[in-house]
Amino acid sequence: MTTSTLGLLAGLLLTIAIVTGGLLGLLLALVLGGGGYLIGGQVDGELDLGSLFRGRRG
Repeated sequence: MTTSTLGLLAGLLLTIAIVTGGLLGLLLALVLGGGGYLIGGQVDGELDLGSLFRGRRG
């Protein structure tokens, strides 16, 4: 799936969240979508979430 296709799909899903859930539904969709993106990036090896939680040492 191309990036533009994923962007289109995300836009359509956010539109459904706004229509059905109002502002709270939109915010919940954004938070859960961001969390899913981070977890997916961790699983694919694109992100290292462990470095975010360890902080700086030394």
